[in-house]
Amino acid sequence: MIPRYSRPRMAAIWEPKNRYRIWFEIEAHACDAQAKLGVVPKSAARAVWKRGKFEIARIEKIERETRHDVIAFLTNLAEHVGPQARFVHQGMTSSDVLDTCLAVQLVQASDILIEDLDALLATLARRAREHKMTPCIGRSHGIHAEPITFGLKLATYYAEFARARVRLVAARAEIGTCAISGAVGTFANIDPRVEAHVAKKLGLAIEPVSTQIIPRDRHAMFFATLGVIASSVERLATEIRHLQRSEVREAEEFFHPGQKGSSAMPHKRNPVLSENLTGLARLVRAMAAPAMENVALWHERDISHSAVERVIAPDATIALDFALARLEAMMAKLVVYPARMRANLDGQGALVHSQRVMLALTQAGMNREDAYKVVQRHAMAAWEQGKDFCALLAADAAVAKHLGAKELGRLFDLGHHLKHVDTIFARVFGRAGKSRRAQAPAAPRRTRG
Repeated sequence: MIPRYSRPRMAAIWEPKNRYRIWFEIEAHACDAQAKLGVVPKSAARAVWKRGKFEIARIEKIERETRHDVIAFLTNLAEHVGPQARFVHQGMTSSDVLDTCLAVQLVQASDILIEDLDALLATLARRAREHKMTPCIGRSHGIHAEPITFGLKLATYYAEFARARVRLVAARAEIGTCAISGAVGTFANIDPRVEAHVAKKLGLAIEPVSTQIIPRDRHAMFFATLGVIASSVERLATEIRHLQRSEVREAEEFFHPGQKGSSAMPHKRNPVLSENLTGLARLVRAMAAPAMENVALWHERDISHSAVERVIAPDATIALDFALARLEAMMAKLVVYPARMRANLDGQGALVHSQRVMLALTQAGMNREDAYKVVQRHAMAAWEQGKDFCALLAADAAVAKHLGAKELGRLFDLGHHLKHVDTIFARVFGRAGKSRRAQAPAAPRRTRG
């Protein structure tokens, strides 16, 4: 991923230094297990830990000759360990190192992404409670429907990202597996207890049955999960893009002092962050497809998946980390315009109460189809001619037969639409959601790269 969309902590996971460090730990822990089993001398295991080193430039130079990255690493390691290096990698195959290392890296990446989601959830909870009873118009098909609150709108995103967190935790557990099973996965030349030892040391589970690699359905599910999270990022970003449109302007991204919106038009304040998030989401989501295609490998092992994972593993995790952090910062500073929301809500002259009038007519004895027709007729007249919807209804004899003027007037109460906001908040945030003064949970401590 290009530096523009990379944060240092996540990017460092995919740097050669971290990768080779993990390779070294896998080999050293395997030597410890082998020594305990009496397969290699204990002095050899001690020598690996004591003298084991690697140099990235040297590994790259060796690889240009060997055309094999793991052999290049082992050659460089042996230059430091000395003669006892002949006991390193006993009974192992390259995939034992590569796949187990990738599992560690993806777990490390997951931990950062989970922190990102926690920060975003805390911000969404805070902003949702802040605007719990801020009325705005709900839209379907982009058209005014019925009243909601802006807090309720944000609560839907909170619930969605809470589900995303659950999925990511599950994906982390599924991807965090270790395979040290040797050629074609039979343990013919290495004891399964070596795998168990390495897995424990690295905080991984053991792969119950590998071929020569860890089955790629695990990776497919991981990247699919990232794709779904990216889709949720895009959904919220798309909402903000719409709300910031000049014709709507119910909310907008914070515009920093000195920020410029256009090289040609000085008045412009564009939703650049949410547009950028839409693009990043497309990128992350696109990486799920090749991960799924990696599942169908030939027999016990081929390397058609290798080039794919070398690209999508860093790029998908780095891009999503950046996107989640950007989304959290954008929502934390989002500028909300309650007065504009109310103006838009009232902009069609109480048409948003049409369903309640129709239902009241049916409760009073009118046939539903007739009730729909009479309410729709007056609603269209109000829409097209700018007339008073309530007055049109009150002047209709068919309506007056069932609803008196006072009873009809009560049907245009905004509070009717908001009466269950507390119930929904309690479902999303717990009982604390019932209090308008309830505070969002504190964001977890984060170390930004």
